[in-house]
Amino acid sequence: MFDGDDVRAAARVLEGVAHRTPVIRSRTLGEHVVLKPENLQRGGAFKFRGAYNKISSLPRGATVVAYSSGNHAQAVALASSLLGAKATILMPEDAPAAKLAATRGYGAEVVSYDRYTGDREAIAAALAEELGAEIVPPYDDPLIMAGQGTAALELLEDAGVVDTLVVPVGGGGLISGCAAIAKELGVRRVVGVEPEAGDDWRRSFAAGHIVAIDVPRTIADGLQTHAPGVHPWEVASRLVDEIVTVTDDQMVDAMRFAFERLKLVIEPSGAVGIAAVREGVVDGASIGIVVSGGNVSADRFAELLARGV
Repeated sequence: MFDGDDVRAAARVLEGVAHRTPVIRSRTLGEHVVLKPENLQRGGAFKFRGAYNKISSLPRGATVVAYSSGNHAQAVALASSLLGAKATILMPEDAPAAKLAATRGYGAEVVSYDRYTGDREAIAAALAEELGAEIVPPYDDPLIMAGQGTAALELLEDAGVVDTLVVPVGGGGLISGCAAIAKELGVRRVVGVEPEAGDDWRRSFAAGHIVAIDVPRTIADGLQTHAPGVHPWEVASRLVDEIVTVTDDQMVDAMRFAFERLKLVIEPSGAVGIAAVREGVVDGASIGIVVSGGNVSADRFAELLARGV
């Protein structure tokens, strides 16, 4: 069964490779709140942790296929370049240009598809068969989950055990890995935050089983999943205490706050935890927030902050 030992093993793999991002506080949010800014991670997001942990388990020189709107794409491309693997990445046609350029910049080949009509899993499976490649999924894999959980392990080691851990939730790789180590270390409550327009986790928790929705239309492109992953669901349904949602407007307000007060550039997906705490959707005696990423172009960032959603 997946547990904190898997996360500790991933931490050993990542030591000296992944950045140990700092923990920071904001007097405006409150001295009881601590942030883990994974926008400062290699590749600009927490995704590097899981991708490197997974690809390092494969033979050197392996061919890999991944599918992603951007952050996992960049992570797989970067990890592959470091580990001598050859990466082909399936990305939606409307993926942010900055994420597309960065993925190619790390040396990966990019194949495009329509996220609203195409079945990315099926397309990736066909690509993998054609290339003789190993699929590196964005979240539905224990090695990916374990790597992502190292963000929470570091936060709790560096800041101390918090009462409540707040984590963005898309497919569930991050929250499942974080919840596994957090609950072992004594965190009382783990809360997932997703876009209001894409509340597949909230619906799944209410139903007691995985519920699929249409691909949500939200500015949080990194959280545009339509259903929880099978492996993450098995872990998170046991260990996560609550799922809450925030609106696109609240994400933008949180992005503005992080920029003006914390001097952090974060993308909409990375802002959901801060948004939930600022809006009072989540509270706690002490709170840790995983800020998942900052891969947003300067033009898009300025557009969102200047004009709103």
